[in-house]
Amino acid sequence: MPELPQMVEVKKVVKETPEHSSYYFDFPKGASAQPGQFLMVWLPGIDEKPISFSKISSRECAITVQCKGLWSEKICGFGQGSKIWVRGPYGNGFSLEGVKKAIIVAGGCGSAPLRPLMLKCLQQGIETKVVLGAQTAGKLLFRKGLEGELGDNLYITTDDGSAGQKGFTTDSLKELLSKEKPDIVYSCGPEVMMKGVLDLCVKKKVQCQLSLERYMRCGFGICGQCVLDDLMVCKDGPVFSSEQLRKSKEFGKTARLKSGKEVSLKQYADWRQC
Repeated sequence: MPELPQMVEVKKVVKETPEHSSYYFDFPKGASAQPGQFLMVWLPGIDEKPISFSKISSRECAITVQCKGLWSEKICGFGQGSKIWVRGPYGNGFSLEGVKKAIIVAGGCGSAPLRPLMLKCLQQGIETKVVLGAQTAGKLLFRKGLEGELGDNLYITTDDGSAGQKGFTTDSLKELLSKEKPDIVYSCGPEVMMKGVLDLCVKKKVQCQLSLERYMRCGFGICGQCVLDDLMVCKDGPVFSSEQLRKSKEFGKTARLKSGKEVSLKQYADWRQC
């Protein structure tokens, strides 16, 4: 029997950037969640969307949303005391087994699911470097906190050069991989960016784990909407290894609309709105 959504009350809202807000709430089941896992978040009368945890703890959890579509514009109007319905956690998260040295590459909204991973790496004493990228300085998620936690191990890139190095996250990753070899590279962000991350890691013989997004309805492998080749992103992912993605014919190239029609990643990004 499918899991029923649980109503939770928003305890606080933090405006991360002009476009992004984080919503904090008590969710005891979230205490056992792993970085990279996600919730299905239901707004009655609007829709239900998969949203990754941006904070995981025994006291409270959080999700971070970009206000850019019907569903997200609705939740972006919520404040303290508002009610949302959640179910989960779902999916496979990031693995830290055997990792002593890691590079994390976060692009745009992809910083949100990577935030719990960054904190867990630091808590476990893993040598961690983070490449944080966005289109402009105003869209850099969690910048202030990361600067305090990482210091010189934070590498900022922006497309327009308004903060950090002008260019792309893959430029900084390429530079880092030319100087050192981490045990693993973790990444989440635009799929075109992650394809570049995978290609760099394959070239340098470095393992990587990437968190993907596809359109989802159920979140637990029944509807089949989120297929990637012969895998389902909700159940087999959303975190995939480099071994899995090297074999994929769709990763970095195509995705599917709600109808199931296969389209280019650009067409999917234009259609897919939170």
